[in-house]
Amino acid sequence: MSHLATINEFVLRFANVNGSGSASANGLIAKSFFRMGLPVGPKNIFPSNIQGLPTWFEIRVSEAGYTARRGSVDLMIAMNAETFLQDIASVETGGYLLYDSSKPLSHDARREDIHYLGVPLTALAVERFSNPRQRLLFKNIMYAGVLGALLQIETEVMEALIAEQFRGKEKLIQPNVDALHMGRDHALENLNCPLPFHAQRRDAVGDRILIDGNAAAGLGAVYAGATVAAWYPITPSTSLVDAFTRYCRKYRVDADSGRNNYAVIQAEDELSAIGMVIGASWNGARAFTATSGPGVSLMGEFLGLAYYAEIPAVLFDIQRVGPSTGMPTRTQQSDLLAAAYASHGDTKHVLLLPATPQECFDMAVQAFDLAERLQTPVIVMSDLDLGMNDTLSAPFVWDDHYTPDRGKVASAAQLDEGFEFFRYLDVDGDAIPYRTY
Repeated sequence: MSHLATINEFVLRFANVNGSGSASANGLIAKSFFRMGLPVGPKNIFPSNIQGLPTWFEIRVSEAGYTARRGSVDLMIAMNAETFLQDIASVETGGYLLYDSSKPLSHDARREDIHYLGVPLTALAVERFSNPRQRLLFKNIMYAGVLGALLQIETEVMEALIAEQFRGKEKLIQPNVDALHMGRDHALENLNCPLPFHAQRRDAVGDRILIDGNAAAGLGAVYAGATVAAWYPITPSTSLVDAFTRYCRKYRVDADSGRNNYAVIQAEDELSAIGMVIGASWNGARAFTATSGPGVSLMGEFLGLAYYAEIPAVLFDIQRVGPSTGMPTRTQQSDLLAAAYASHGDTKHVLLLPATPQECFDMAVQAFDLAERLQTPVIVMSDLDLGMNDTLSAPFVWDDHYTPDRGKVASAAQLDEGFEFFRYLDVDGDAIPYRTY
């Protein structure tokens, strides 16, 4: 039996235009498989994070638990005219291509060894929706509905995910569900459903969660007690601060007054961002920034200042390729030496190197503890692949008895007693002379 006629073992690739709203629909498909108990390996593949340029999203479904990219595609969802011929060429012999048949295919877009699945998505969207933006967005949900029929994805699961996605925006739930059913109904009526390869519910996930490293690090910062984030947007670190903000809105708002117990500041550049972090840390807050290689280069002088002035600060470096503009959407651990010896002279910074979302969460907490224990900047070295792609992970474990390690910090009462406190500091249970006044 060909792998193209197997259950729960196949690869999908979505070819889209960045900024078209496709990410939500593609993520909906990946999460639907996960909710059906199937291990998945979603991967973003994009040459640039600029609106209007090509972007790809790949999902490997594997009941056996293989989640790395396989190198071939069983079903291509080709929604970008610019890359259409390239996308057709990537389909495995005997595989399938789902495309918008509102316009006829050109002769050079034909291959005799693959199957074509044409759905007039644009025509259906124009017929149903009058707003141009709605047509674009709902077309994505319509092809998600088509895939639901082709791959036997449980409709109830997809509807539940839509309801979760638009919680708080209830007016959007029903139109998205309607668009989902438009695509599904069209596929059931006009295509042979399901495909030879499709999904069936299993219990192959267990208690694992699906999360990306940036979200895990953002959550870890909340648990660590961070209250200030200052940042300047840069791919691929932006979603870390977005996640921190999202979790703070849920967990860091005073229930009685509605007042925010956190501050997230978008600075005018990376220099300002790290300067704000140092200032907040100097005043006793747990503060951090997130950036990538170019930001680390710009932050060098301030990192040196914090090092020599003994000011704790946390920096998440989500690494990519190359200096400056470089290749901002490619993965590389390119900043190790730059971060380890950031600034000028005899500076040696503490680096933490996570390899999993669990370690992103754990090391976020450790970074703040180490920064305050050692009174120095600490840099967490993640990367694009870990930071921006969902990964199966064991549930995060938290010790409710955790107490932040604030280092040798004087209490308010000790400060009121005056400088006499600073003459002796306790180290490993022993009082030792510290400073003479």
